[in-house]
Amino acid sequence: MHAFDWFGNHFVLSEHRVIFWEEQQTIIASDLHLGKSGHFRKSGIAIPQEIMKQDLMRLFHVLQHFGAKKILVVGDMFHSTANQELQWFAKWRNDLPHIEWVLIQGNHDILQPDWYAAQHIALHDTFTIGNLLFTHEPPALQLPVGTQAVISGHIHPGIHLSGAAKQQMRLPCFYFSQHQCILPAFGVFTGTHLIKPKKQDRIFAIANQTIIPIQ
Repeated sequence: MHAFDWFGNHFVLSEHRVIFWEEQQTIIASDLHLGKSGHFRKSGIAIPQEIMKQDLMRLFHVLQHFGAKKILVVGDMFHSTANQELQWFAKWRNDLPHIEWVLIQGNHDILQPDWYAAQHIALHDTFTIGNLLFTHEPPALQLPVGTQAVISGHIHPGIHLSGAAKQQMRLPCFYFSQHQCILPAFGVFTGTHLIKPKKQDRIFAIANQTIIPIQ
């Protein structure tokens, strides 16, 4: 874990690819892509069922560890249309009725609105708390008045590192530019998109259950 203050907000960056926002007692996550392995199996591609179960176990762990009261997902919580894995999620969600759940709809969140309602998940196109704007894709326009920064996902940021012995590593990362944070994809069954950070950007890579400040 790594403590990081940003625009007056106290964050803890977790090796489980989420941020815990202390003031709001909220877990911020992105790109869970729940149901993706089931979607591939329906297409005849042999993907283990345990992938989604492991993701839900990780999510339960961070909720318990931080004592969070809310989950805020900045898009792509689910991967596609309904499959059996969503029934597993519904049971898991039913065991945590005290957790408030907010979803910023991403391009993969295409389930019917009544399904989200049945799981007590509040849907939004964008969401604002204090001086932070939450959206799925990084905005191309200026931030709204009163908003100082934006938190988004969608890109699945990754960083390429080279070791002294010519080791090559491609790692997921938290990417902070001047007024923007892009979260790593929470789901383990996702790829990464290599970013090209500028000198003033802050990068925190995730490797071997450790947060590594890169710059």
